[in-house]
Amino acid sequence: MNHLNRTPENGPFREVVVSLDGEVVGAIWPFSVIYTGGISPLFWAPITGIGSFDLPSYDIEITPFLGNILDGEIHKFGFSVTNALNVWLIDANLHLWLDSRSTKTEGKVLKKNVMPLRVSLHADFEGLDGTFLKNVSRSISATGQIRSSYGEITTSWIQNFSYSNSMLISKNENLQIIDQMIHFHDSVCTKMPLSLAYSQSSHKVYPLRLSIDVLDKGNRSFLQLTNVTLGYYEEKSRSSAGFDFSFSTLKNLQNGQVVLTIVNNFIVDARWSTQQVYKYHGSDLCYFRNISSSNDIIAYDKVGNACNGERTDSRLGYEIRRWLPSTARKDPLASDELKEKHEILSY
Repeated sequence: MNHLNRTPENGPFREVVVSLDGEVVGAIWPFSVIYTGGISPLFWAPITGIGSFDLPSYDIEITPFLGNILDGEIHKFGFSVTNALNVWLIDANLHLWLDSRSTKTEGKVLKKNVMPLRVSLHADFEGLDGTFLKNVSRSISATGQIRSSYGEITTSWIQNFSYSNSMLISKNENLQIIDQMIHFHDSVCTKMPLSLAYSQSSHKVYPLRLSIDVLDKGNRSFLQLTNVTLGYYEEKSRSSAGFDFSFSTLKNLQNGQVVLTIVNNFIVDARWSTQQVYKYHGSDLCYFRNISSSNDIIAYDKVGNACNGERTDSRLGYEIRRWLPSTARKDPLASDELKEKHEILSY
């Protein structure tokens, strides 16, 4: 072990918890937004990090808990962030749909199951080098019933989460590799007494990979190679009254590389590049864009209709396994390898 006596810090895991009168009713495991100064400022000019100018928003279904709210008393919604410092700014909007044909809506919570966080942490160090492994999972579900002008409506809400983060440090801290994956699934189903009224399902995957490698070239000169891969994938489906069905898939992937030449602690040369592929395929429209930059200059930009000739089945797991290792370990110095990156990202 490295015999550090400091108390362990908060670690990489974050969870936004939503509560009603002090009891957990839902959670969000947020996407890892990297702002324009994150890791290396060279990554994000002129292509900025996913979500850095338009933060993702999230939905929490509280319909199963209406029975607790509609009792004429004052209730409190609360928000907290697990393991966070006091720099998180959280805001929310409460969306209400009014029943104009009913003078009073009543309801009750039929069942609720909030599983506590299941956390496993493993550290194996010798001197400055070693590994950290962290895995977290949780599930939340609730079913409630309301009585309205449409009759008795039963709503079920389910959330399932899984998180993994590994950090490798070797070569006396000169090599650092971080691999992180978040799976976030939620679904809501509303039933009338004799039929299915509405259902919606969403599955999100957030991969993140970061590697920093410092190579000693002798004579107080070093080569620092930094690679980052950031992805946002989401599949959604929606059905109304069992007939009106819609679906969408979103695949947004970024890769960045920075190469610094350092002599006598001064940066004497810098080269960087960023690639991004955005694919949206939905029932209503499709959109595709493949863009890359090199040293602040847009090197490639293609926009098109992703529906033409595209498969509609889910390949999220396949694409994550295919893209992450191959794009995160490329050397951006070779032009033929840059070409290979474009071919992989355009797949």
